Amino acid sequence: MAKKVDKTEAEWRAQLSHEQYAVAREGGTERAFTGAYWDEKAGGVYRCVCCAAELFASSDKYDSGTGWPSFYQHVEGAPVATVVDHSHGMQRTEVTCDACSAHLGHVFEDGPAPTGLRYCINSASLSFERDEE
Repeated sequence: MAKKVDKTEAEWRAQLSHEQYAVAREGGTERAFTGAYWDEKAGGVYRCVCCAAELFASSDKYDSGTGWPSFYQHVEGAPVATVVDHSHGMQRTEVTCDACSAHLGHVFEDGPAPTGLRYCINSASLSFERDEE
């Protein structure tokens, strides 16, 4: 189980950019095709921008055509949690970081094999650690 990260709103604001804060701490969404990682093809690990927990591997990333980084699974043991989201007149499944409660994005059941899932994640909620070459 991931160690819980508990910071004040002032601490989060000091750590994160305006966009990162709006997305990760306030549940916002970046515009499609604008985030840093939607078209990233390098190998590496995607981490939570708030607490640096390892969340997704580049080997599980695919081009969903949506304009957001999409993954068909999270890293085994990652602190990824889901909650039903009724915002904007829809019912979706929100994805959060269980270690720090950051909003990551949403997960849908229209992804590729082997899981059939599409974790549609905001770049603003992620940091990327490239594999050493």
